[in-house]
Amino acid sequence: MIIGVPKEVKDHETRVGLVPSGAIMLREAGHEVLVEAGAGRGSAIPDREYEEAGACVVPTAAQVWSGADLVVKVKEPQPSEYGYLRKGLVLFTYLHLAPLPELTNRLLEAGVSAVAYETIREDDGSLPLLTPMSEVAGRMAVQVGAQYLEAPNGGRGVLLGGIPGVAPANVLILGGGIVGHNAAKIAYGMGAHVTIIDKNLNRLREIDDIYNSQVVTLASNIWTIRETIRQADLVIGAVLIPGASAPRLVRRDMIPLMKRGAVMVDVSIDQGGCLETSRPTTHTDPVYLVDDVVHYCVSNMPAAVPHTSTFGLTNATFPYLLQLANKGLEKACEDSAAIREGVNAYRGHVTHPAVAESQGRPFREFASLA
Repeated sequence: MIIGVPKEVKDHETRVGLVPSGAIMLREAGHEVLVEAGAGRGSAIPDREYEEAGACVVPTAAQVWSGADLVVKVKEPQPSEYGYLRKGLVLFTYLHLAPLPELTNRLLEAGVSAVAYETIREDDGSLPLLTPMSEVAGRMAVQVGAQYLEAPNGGRGVLLGGIPGVAPANVLILGGGIVGHNAAKIAYGMGAHVTIIDKNLNRLREIDDIYNSQVVTLASNIWTIRETIRQADLVIGAVLIPGASAPRLVRRDMIPLMKRGAVMVDVSIDQGGCLETSRPTTHTDPVYLVDDVVHYCVSNMPAAVPHTSTFGLTNATFPYLLQLANKGLEKACEDSAAIREGVNAYRGHVTHPAVAESQGRPFREFASLA
């Protein structure tokens, strides 16, 4: 099989879908690897390292897309890449299709088989390809929030950890999963007063044990969110329903209740955001104001630390990529329920129920089509 690795084109997206060690293993398994020139540069991986690994470095994206049986990426195809989509192509990347009906249309019309990192789920319920980037995004959310709380950046002028005699910032985290836990770890470590809201009481018990009751845990409901958000200096949206649109936990009428210069970092923006006032932003233009509250809604946060993110991501994705390359999509899905759950589109049909429900489209079981 020929595996293609194009350079990412999303704004400030400098991660890459395959590292040289992966190229070596694919070559040893009998596959060919095409890498677009400069694809790894943003992650501090020069073309020379891919060539030394046995990959063929080609000058254009068109050569990668047209020559590959399977394309491995980091982010969903951008409009400039839609023309490369074609029947028979297998695409392996983050897709986050629920809020992207136009991309879904293009994938279905082209007959692409699209396998989404974020919906691959193991038997224990874990999401192994979402986990490393959720860890990065959760930790970054606190760093970013602390930065935008500074007065020159439009914030309240609050130091996250405070100082002796001056209270620390109040950090509210919506969601106690991987993102929320990693955000809490950094915020707590910086000395902030941290509150986590989640609907899963067992998860709240786990968090309470981890932090020895030093992090406040609250059961999720509209009243609790409304009252807690009034006191928050930094709110981090960390809600996930795999494959589906994120629930809008923070309503529009709650924003005026917040402190002027408070900051909201919506990590859920890839799935549409958990704030009614959220809209996707970029690393070039990351923030906007609503009622004097700073909103940071960058949809590819981990791209700001591409070296860490690329190696963390590919550590997780490569075993699944190797299965797809060695067996082909259909056989890989037959042997692995996890990969089967990752298939979001196949032969012109939506094959993930949460995506179908979010977009009001018919759903077809992958097994009935393969």
